[in-house]
Amino acid sequence: MNNIIEINDITAPELDVYARTSEVQLLRYYEPKPGIFIAESPKVIERALNAGYEPLSFLVEHKDLEGEAKQILERYPGIPVYTAEYDVLVEMTGYALARGMLCAMKRRRLPSVEEICQNTSRIAILENVVNPTNIGAIFRSAAALHMDAVLLTSGCSDPLYRRAARVSMGTVFQIPWTYFDKKSSWPEEGMKAIRNLGFKTVAMALREDSFSIDDPKLLAEEKLAIVLGTEGDGLASQTIADCDYTVKIPMSHGVDSLNVAAASAVAFWELGRRRYDKC
Repeated sequence: MNNIIEINDITAPELDVYARTSEVQLLRYYEPKPGIFIAESPKVIERALNAGYEPLSFLVEHKDLEGEAKQILERYPGIPVYTAEYDVLVEMTGYALARGMLCAMKRRRLPSVEEICQNTSRIAILENVVNPTNIGAIFRSAAALHMDAVLLTSGCSDPLYRRAARVSMGTVFQIPWTYFDKKSSWPEEGMKAIRNLGFKTVAMALREDSFSIDDPKLLAEEKLAIVLGTEGDGLASQTIADCDYTVKIPMSHGVDSLNVAAASAVAFWELGRRRYDKC
C-alpha cells in the first residue's frame, strides 16, 4: 500500500481531527453542511463503510497494518493511512485505542422523522439521554431486539460520537435513526408527529398506574413507539402524560429501577415480540 504515512510529528495539522478537535467541533466542521466523526475499531469502521459512509483518513497502529485493518485499508488505496507505534498514538489522541484503529469519516444528512418511520412498526424514542455509553448500548439492543428505528430528542448525545458508536459495536450504522426537528417542541409537536404516523406511544416510567409490559393489548398494537427517558430522572411528567400507555418493568429484591440501557433491552424484547413472533 503506497498510502501509508509514518507519523513523525504528532502536532502536524492533518492529525488535528484525531488529536486536537473536540467531537462537537468535528460535528460542526463543515457547518452548515454535515461534519466529521471518528469511528474506532475495525468492526465499527467496517460497518460504517458498509453503510456507505465516506472515509477521509485512517489512523492505525503499526502492528495492525497487517492485522484486522489490512482488508479494510486495501479497499481504499487512495485514502491516507497515518501510522505509528501504540504509545505514540495514545500520546497523540489522549486515550487508549480499541483494536489499534481509527477512521475520520464524513457525516451524512440526517433524514426526517417521516422518512425514518416509513414501513416501520416498532420504534424507540430517546428523551435527553446524555451518556454516550448508554446511547451506544441502547442502539445495540434496538438493532438486536427488533426495533425498526430510533428517534432522539435534541438533548440526547450524538450516536456518532466515538464512544457511542464503539459501545454500539457499529449498530448505529445498521439501524435507521434521526433527531426530531430542533425547531419543533418536545413533547408537544414531536408526539403529534408520531401520532400522525399511526403510532401509539409507550412511556417507560416508574408509575403504579401502569400497564404490565406483557399486556396483550400492547403486543396487539400495529405500531408502537417506546419512549425512554434520561438517566436518573427518567421521562418528563409532560411526556408521560402525552403517551398512550405507561409501562413499568416489574422488579424484585427491592430494586426500584434499571439503568436506561438495561431497561431498553427488556422493553424492546417484550414490546418488539409482535414482529418477532411472526418470524
